[in-house]
Amino acid sequence: MEPAPLSSLQEEGEPDEPSSSSAFSAAAVPPRPATHHSLHKYAPMDWSAYFDEERPVAIPNTEDVFNVYMAGSEGPVVFCLHGGGYSGLSFALAANQIKGKARVVAMDLRGHGKSSTSDDLDLSIETLTNDVIAVIRTLYGDPPPAIILVGHSMGGSVAVHVAARRAIRNLHGLVVVDVVEGTAMASLIHMQKILLNRAQHFPSIEKAIEWSVKGGPLRNIDSARISIPSTLKYDESKECYTYRTPLEKTEKYWKGWYEGLSDKFLSCPVQKILLLAGTDRLDRALTIGQMQGKFQMIVVRHTGHAIQEDVPEEFASHILNFISRNKIGPNGVEIPGLIKKWQQ
Repeated sequence: MEPAPLSSLQEEGEPDEPSSSSAFSAAAVPPRPATHHSLHKYAPMDWSAYFDEERPVAIPNTEDVFNVYMAGSEGPVVFCLHGGGYSGLSFALAANQIKGKARVVAMDLRGHGKSSTSDDLDLSIETLTNDVIAVIRTLYGDPPPAIILVGHSMGGSVAVHVAARRAIRNLHGLVVVDVVEGTAMASLIHMQKILLNRAQHFPSIEKAIEWSVKGGPLRNIDSARISIPSTLKYDESKECYTYRTPLEKTEKYWKGWYEGLSDKFLSCPVQKILLLAGTDRLDRALTIGQMQGKFQMIVVRHTGHAIQEDVPEEFASHILNFISRNKIGPNGVEIPGLIKKWQQ
């Protein structure tokens, strides 16, 4: 689910007439890619060309099993959390760019992708936060390697709550992608209409991929071919594909995702970046915080809401620059002089 104004609510669908004040206005959004009638152009692509491994993570003493995609073998862990209605494969193209210098883990959140839990509809911020902490602890023990949390939209809110909880001992960075409290809260009144107006059923996966770049939330055909299949399920009764995650049934949790998010983000005791598709989204608290140097803000041009999918190379470069600038190594911040002295 997209947390911006009506025209910015792009988790899975998009209104027909974007607001002129939104980052998704005609002046701000690049032209959609040219499309052809051949379904081959929209054929699904396998994740294995981008991630190295797919792993089920069973949480001890629960029925919950979370699917994660992993890439890379060295450096800190870039732990990625997708938006509502997306999946971990939303980060596939970016992971392919990052994995040479850092490890990437992209998790299917509860009720999404291949993850399976005792209650897939419990998308409360408390439950989602607990899930992420449990997956990190199950994967790495305590303490884990150095971790940079990256969250897009709803996943950005989850990343902020995980960081604010201070439950991950070796957390060294927080990257929030295109979610701001002020516009998110104002937009929630429109969300059910957005979800209702999007395409609901698809005769094939190829048609769903085609819709996602013609009338849906994505601009990058290659990314859509990788990520969209994991957001669908086959409805036997209707003999068609529909959405894996029924976001319309989770409305009672939406306010909790974003309420108080700006102050919580500013309070997180780690280095922070806010990646935005447009400057119109900053609310008052973030504007003041940015002026005070409490976080770095980067506006990514020529993209829609799913920055990591639309411009994966640029997205990956911002992540790698963040790691390099803050000298984050596999076990934490590395200060060359101190490392050399310790080695001697």
